[in-house]
Amino acid sequence: MNTIHALRDSGSSASASVQSSLRDCVALVVRRYLRDLGDHPAEDLHSLILQEVEKPLFTEVLEHCDGNQSRAAAALGLNRGTLRKKLRDYNLA
Repeated sequence: MNTIHALRDSGSSASASVQSSLRDCVALVVRRYLRDLGDHPAEDLHSLILQEVEKPLFTEVLEHCDGNQSRAAAALGLNRGTLRKKLRDYNLA
């Protein structure tokens, strides 16, 4: 069992802490971004957030998997072809 599944499935306080911490970080950054927009309308926020999160996620997971795209795709829960397309989209391939 890989570490991600072990953490997720363990039900431990460490698992809850990691998930809560990530969720809290995202919430804080989104809240700050929206506050900084002021009166300007938010546009395409979903796409913006996905781009900002996916690129470093893919970079870090690939590094963790020593560049092995099959292992990285499995760790991410993605089809290898989907990962390869996203890597090209973000100029990471």
